[in-house]
Amino acid sequence: MDGFFKKKRNDQLNVLGNKLELCNCQSELIRNTKITGFFRDGFCNTDDQDFGLHTVCCIMTDEFLDYSKHVGNDLSTPIMEYNFPGLKKNDHWCLCASRWKEAFLNGKAPLVKLESTNILTLSLIDIDTLKKFSLQS
Repeated sequence: MDGFFKKKRNDQLNVLGNKLELCNCQSELIRNTKITGFFRDGFCNTDDQDFGLHTVCCIMTDEFLDYSKHVGNDLSTPIMEYNFPGLKKNDHWCLCASRWKEAFLNGKAPLVKLESTNILTLSLIDIDTLKKFSLQS
């Protein structure tokens, strides 16, 4: 993580080299549900405690959610004891970089919001691949 990691969460960069932007949809923040990120602050910030590298800002698809559930990471079912209402199509979520790459290799990767995807993602996934799945493409 050296070289890109910043001690403060509010000064981390995105894969484009700019300030990391919010991953959550504004309406989700107003409802105060489904707040994403390792720190549950709406950003794909990370630090040395984030062993999963929750750095890829993704827009959920039914196909990806079904795939994720099939491989043992059910993101669509609510877990009330963790105040997690479950994700649905079009929700934004900071996904582990390794899970996104796994989904990509299996043809199930969701779209990516580059402005909200942490630069540390580039340690596992190259920028050209991410750009092919960019929300703006």
